[in-house]
Amino acid sequence: MEIRKGPAITGMSSLTGILVWVILPALVSQGQEWTRFRGPNGQGISSAKTIPVKWTQDDYNWKIELPGGGHASPVVWADKVFVTSGDQKAGQGILLALHVSDGRILWRQDYTLARYHVNTLNSYATPTPAVDADHVYALWPTTKETTLVALDHKGHEVWKRTFEGVHCQHGAGSSPIILDDIVVFSREHEDRSTDAMSAWVAVDRKNGQTRWTLERQTSSKTSYSTPCVYSRDMKPQLIFASHSHGITSIDPREGTVIWEIPDAFSSRVVASLVISDDLIIGTNGDFGRGKRLIAVRPGSSDKSIQPTEAYRFDDNFMPYVPTCIAKEGLLFMFDDVGYVTCLRSVTGEQLWRERPAKKFYGSPVWADGKLYCITITGDVVVVRAAATYALLAVNPLGEKSHSTPAIAGGRMYLRTFSHLVSVGSK
Repeated sequence: MEIRKGPAITGMSSLTGILVWVILPALVSQGQEWTRFRGPNGQGISSAKTIPVKWTQDDYNWKIELPGGGHASPVVWADKVFVTSGDQKAGQGILLALHVSDGRILWRQDYTLARYHVNTLNSYATPTPAVDADHVYALWPTTKETTLVALDHKGHEVWKRTFEGVHCQHGAGSSPIILDDIVVFSREHEDRSTDAMSAWVAVDRKNGQTRWTLERQTSSKTSYSTPCVYSRDMKPQLIFASHSHGITSIDPREGTVIWEIPDAFSSRVVASLVISDDLIIGTNGDFGRGKRLIAVRPGSSDKSIQPTEAYRFDDNFMPYVPTCIAKEGLLFMFDDVGYVTCLRSVTGEQLWRERPAKKFYGSPVWADGKLYCITITGDVVVVRAAATYALLAVNPLGEKSHSTPAIAGGRMYLRTFSHLVSVGSK
């Protein structure tokens, strides 16, 4: 595995709200809410100590059948778990709220969606919702229009916005996130499909009014990555990953570019970014295999420090769809052909590489020194998160899955294509 080191890269905020943005992720993590794809800041890390290593169906807290199918992960706030499903034949999207204790459906909202083509590995319910103390936000992208809706926790619609549809080869899949008082999402097209302009968008979380729109160059490969937040100097930066613009830092107040590494990615970006040892790490790939992993040192929000490339790997052993996970100086990669690899995140040094199972499309999460990831055949692989390899368990769910687990309140929620399962401490 060749490591390529890069040179420094030249590239471009109000004290109000800064402390909220810095402190809020920590409070959410302590409160064990799981508010977006891969939980607090999208990093997949939970403080739970009560998630079992091995289990059978007799150990489930509950298992319910979902109305329709999909790949979106569940999100959790207090006593409610929210999840979306879709019915491609009926042109329908479904948002459910369930009670964490027994899985009973508290409410359901249906949305009529324009029928559109998606890859057979995609679904009508791929974007994971986002949730805060007031609302749950669901994103429904079709070729005709993109709908973003906010509902209160009782299922009443607070606001609904429609935007231009998404035109791309495989259908859309990026998830929305919440940052203080805005909801952020990406709407990227492919140039083979349309002349429309791609954009990253922020709307007011309370009323849905547009706060800013940043037009982006349309490329031949839509990004499916979900943004995260990086705070270097007490000023948060909103970090996006895309094929057309590489790794980009955005001022979340203004929607303007702070810095950018435009050539970071060589092909399609599906996985989201992770943060480790003051590095931002991302991967890309194509045709079912990973092609590149890149680690960069971010620039500062005042542009006095420019981003630099720390290292990169260009080979077929990187993840394409699954997002990496970083913890305690180690970077773990679950890839599309079934391998799990452990690197030292600061240098990229490989410590081990093993193949415990078949393909992964879901991403791993970390709890109490263990990594949990679902294979496409629906097996939950449990590996010790350590510098030496140890396979701890393989727990079958009995149905295919492309989803990522959620952890909140000491329980883990596992989504297959058409079921949701709860395991862990009651």
